[in-house]
Amino acid sequence: MITLQQPTLKIVTEPVSCLVKRQVEQMTELWWSTPTTRPDADPVYPSNQQRENEKQLSRLLDGLQYGLKHAPASESGRRELRQTILSESFGVLKRIFGFEERHLDVIRHNRLIEMVEQFSEQARGYDPTLSAEDIYQASRNVSSMNLMQLLLDLPVEITPAVFAYSMLYPYTDNYLDNPAISIETKMGFSQRFWNRLAGKPGAAATPQEERIWNLVEMVEKQYARPLYPQVYESLLAIHDAQFRSLRQLRLGAAPYEVDVLRISFEKGGTSVLADGYLVAGHLSEEQAAFMFRYGCFTQLMDDLEDVDPDREAGSMTIFSQTAGHFALDALTNRIFHLGKRVFELEGTFPVTDAAPLQEMVLRAIPFLLSLSAANLARFYTKDYLEMLEQHMPIRFGFVRDQRKKLERNKISLIRVIGAAGELH
Repeated sequence: MITLQQPTLKIVTEPVSCLVKRQVEQMTELWWSTPTTRPDADPVYPSNQQRENEKQLSRLLDGLQYGLKHAPASESGRRELRQTILSESFGVLKRIFGFEERHLDVIRHNRLIEMVEQFSEQARGYDPTLSAEDIYQASRNVSSMNLMQLLLDLPVEITPAVFAYSMLYPYTDNYLDNPAISIETKMGFSQRFWNRLAGKPGAAATPQEERIWNLVEMVEKQYARPLYPQVYESLLAIHDAQFRSLRQLRLGAAPYEVDVLRISFEKGGTSVLADGYLVAGHLSEEQAAFMFRYGCFTQLMDDLEDVDPDREAGSMTIFSQTAGHFALDALTNRIFHLGKRVFELEGTFPVTDAAPLQEMVLRAIPFLLSLSAANLARFYTKDYLEMLEQHMPIRFGFVRDQRKKLERNKISLIRVIGAAGELH
């Protein structure tokens, strides 16, 4: 369990590159020592309870869609509708997903929802051309950084560094993930971006790069380079990880030709490690280790969710390489177990909200992993999917039907998730 006492912490002083290398080795050892057996998943939901849960969740989703399409014109009306939707959402989290008041109080009392709304407004002001999907992608990182602020006993707020870092990676990820842009062009951008992160002089080559350069400047205004070198080392670390991923994982290499697992760990771990440095400036050994492993785990979850687009783009992950050749059952089991090990490792976080936050994450992991598996059903055995569904509060068929309903109404799931924020 995450410990709540606050002993004297030893701040990391070694170069971030050394820290990353050590953490990748430790995470790789943890991965291979984690079992692939079926996880102990409980409770089992009877089919009649699943159907009742689906009725409640369907009403909530209908309300979100209605609010999105028919938002009141007045600010007071939108505020009232927003509060109604949030209240109903919390009720569903309690009744269907088993969250308790103390879990929901972490969200209520720490302004986590308000921070997503505030960020969305700032992002649209910074770049009106950003899509709802881009803003949602960036807001996920805002939430991650807000959670780091909570764990580190810092004010939960959108600092310049939180805003800038969360905005950087919709810009850079979307650019680097675009198959229409040549590898050579991407390499040129990556080198210029590296120079900018390192503080070297150099002009932006495009309006898009100018926006990115301005975001780096926001970080520099909050964290002076001489006083916070590891802030910038962490940014360079994730850049280097993405660069290696770009260079090595899109060449159609055969299995064992490239160490796909370590590259994924480096990319995911450095991402959340940078979250920590950008909210705190400095980290202890225990804090840095927890954040790196948290990032590795979320990278694996993202890689599982993205199996189809990764296969289409020729991007190599342990899941895209395995899918279609072997069932993904065992790999997914390992992620179930790995999540528990990552979030049960001792850290050093002095706040009382650490325990309910940990519990919320551990309850959410099985649900999210099961949804990803259901969306990739053709890569799993029938027995495995049936086992997962028994431990879900809703049936997989309901999830598929809701997705189709949204598609028929020409509403993306991203817009439904963001409906409450748009009603602000």
